[in-house]
Amino acid sequence: MQTTNLKSQEKENNIKDTSVNIEKMFEVGAHYGYGKSRRHPSVSSYIYATKNSSDIIDLEKTSTMLKDALEFVKNLGAQGKTILFVGSKPEARDIIKNSALSLDMPYVDIRWIGGTLSNFTEIKKRIAELEKYNKENTEGGLEKYTKKERVVMAKKMEKLTKFYGGLIGLKKTPDALFIIDSKAEHIAATEARKSNVPVVALANSDSNIKGIDYPIVANDSGIPSIKLFTTYIINAYNEGSKSLAVKEK
Repeated sequence: MQTTNLKSQEKENNIKDTSVNIEKMFEVGAHYGYGKSRRHPSVSSYIYATKNSSDIIDLEKTSTMLKDALEFVKNLGAQGKTILFVGSKPEARDIIKNSALSLDMPYVDIRWIGGTLSNFTEIKKRIAELEKYNKENTEGGLEKYTKKERVVMAKKMEKLTKFYGGLIGLKKTPDALFIIDSKAEHIAATEARKSNVPVVALANSDSNIKGIDYPIVANDSGIPSIKLFTTYIINAYNEGSKSLAVKEK
């Protein structure tokens, strides 16, 4: 009986679709905001209460925001659009990278390079340079260079890989951004707004959500919370992709 209950619980804990579950959000601490003194005015209406000087986020309102964001992401999936995943804070890096790779999407997990959107022509040159090096390295094309030249190139490519490795394959400006912590990634959010690229962002109580197309006000620093909302995004895109696959048949 206990084994059955455990299996049932595991099944409930695994999000297999895009059904928004407030209880699940509560379990991962999605309602934990920052101290009241750090609250940004733009999120005031999304705060349920303040306890021990810390804000408690209204998950009912978060669920509504999440549903809107997921509908948008489903539509992206249904059109085969590209989402650039962005999250460079330590808690988000691995989740962002693995999530993007699961959808074969580009990502930024170390540091947003200024101009990634606003000056994409130059960024594309760096990506092309890195792609060329990787191809030559795989096919033995580096043998034409001297040992000293290869050492210099390797160091340069190591740096390019660190900052541009997640962008390999990106040939044009992405169709949308998914950001973890819009305050930490404010440069990315600002560039997206100026470039007319829609933004879906997980944002805590200290974030300015004005200008964010699809803000999701919730805990953006706890790993379980980040995983939960990122999983929702992945599933929404996959759900949309299924309808695209049906159309193509």
